Amino acid sequence: MLPVWEKLKSNKEIWDLFTKKEEYFPKQLDEHNRFSYAVSSYKSILEPQVSKFLVENGFRVEYPEGKKFAVCLTHDVDDIYPPITHTLLSSLYSLRALDFNQLSKQLLWKFNNKRQSPYFNFRQIMEIESQFNAKSTFFFLATERDLRRFRYNIEDLKDELKVIVDSGWGVGLHVGYYSFDNLASLVAEKNRLEKVLGRRVIGCRNHYLRLRVPDTWELLAQAGFKYDTTLGYSDSIGFRNGMCHPFRPLNLNTNREINITEIPLAVMDATLTGCTKPAQALNQIKGLINRVEEYNGVLTILWHNDVFSCPFKERWAKLYESILKHCYKKKAWLTSAEEVYRWFCEGEYENTGN
Repeated sequence: MLPVWEKLKSNKEIWDLFTKKEEYFPKQLDEHNRFSYAVSSYKSILEPQVSKFLVENGFRVEYPEGKKFAVCLTHDVDDIYPPITHTLLSSLYSLRALDFNQLSKQLLWKFNNKRQSPYFNFRQIMEIESQFNAKSTFFFLATERDLRRFRYNIEDLKDELKVIVDSGWGVGLHVGYYSFDNLASLVAEKNRLEKVLGRRVIGCRNHYLRLRVPDTWELLAQAGFKYDTTLGYSDSIGFRNGMCHPFRPLNLNTNREINITEIPLAVMDATLTGCTKPAQALNQIKGLINRVEEYNGVLTILWHNDVFSCPFKERWAKLYESILKHCYKKKAWLTSAEEVYRWFCEGEYENTGN
């Protein structure tokens, strides 16, 4: 860990925020046993206070080609086959628009070939990102159990996974809903994905953003993950622990650093779709981008793959493209979680604080 930790410790408010001290003994959790923004005492979530403190004390990061900041692009693949509600809504929207080609795509794939499912859309997403010289990471489920329904067999995606990694994009594990606090399940899911992928899996994000500080990080490290990107709120965008830089968590119970890198999550599409409109969301995200650029940081974005193939979510797919376009014009490094991890953990940054 960087020597600037000692400076973080010198400021109790900053230190407590960075370590998420308030989450060690939470007074209230939501229906998924998550600590939420609604009950947090830290309300200035749109300002990365800890990263700001670090920068003011000499912390500097250098990015490829002299980029001033990075945008970490990620996609959680919750479904590869549309649930019936999605099919009905997409069909209704297509019919209303008299788009019979899209209507047939939504309705007829089940009778032809499973690989024609609208949610087999990873190449489409990569094509969008390629226009902006961007790459991303896809997090796939490899579990048999889920809160709502059986999702998919990862073995059905073997060919698609090969295309993704061979193209230079990333693949990580989307840890199952019931697995985030179970070491044996974490290891089993990681092994299953690695068997299909044919290579090591180093990163993950937990389904439903389930995370218990600091226990989840300890388990993920024990399972062999090198990075995680779960630390974000489902009920608010922003910086959950005031960081817009990757970091090694500290376990306050042992006073030891945990052997995993956290790439904190700042923006999730599902957080925005239920409470605001795309134009408003873009303005909010631009505000975060400005903060991250100012502090030489990393903005991590999560856009689920289904958004790109749902006619009733088309505006949110276009919003993603608008975000990419905006960041590209600002000359951000648009990249995957793997590349962010490697950059930060292979010594390309520097700490100039004393």
